[in-house]
Amino acid sequence: MKEERLHKQICDYLKLHKDKPIFNTDMSGIKLPKGLAIKASKLRSNKGFPDIVIYEPRGGYFGLFLELKSEIPFKKDGQPKKNAHLEEQAAVIEKLKSKGYYARFIWRFEDAVSNIDAYLSMPKTPIL
Repeated sequence: MKEERLHKQICDYLKLHKDKPIFNTDMSGIKLPKGLAIKASKLRSNKGFPDIVIYEPRGGYFGLFLELKSEIPFKKDGQPKKNAHLEEQAAVIEKLKSKGYYARFIWRFEDAVSNIDAYLSMPKTPIL
């Protein structure tokens, strides 16, 4: 499945979800004129920022981050495939996890739904 189609399906699913989660998506996958793309890239911390963020603290996590892919991003040993951008994304996911976020690579709609539903079914994280 194309990443753009997967992205739209997940956003549509979130809009219809019973919990009505607050979420946002990274616009880096949208084709922009070169000048505008350069300006937009300067407004991000790095190129590896995940595609979808759900701003709902649950189960001791501060939020859910999903990095979408059109195919499995891992080799058989579980390591990211050799690709500089993919390795950067994997590093960002690990950094997010170390800071208390739930972060995952997603390449199938069914996996997105199961991760979103599992995450949103966790108890709400108390806010101090």
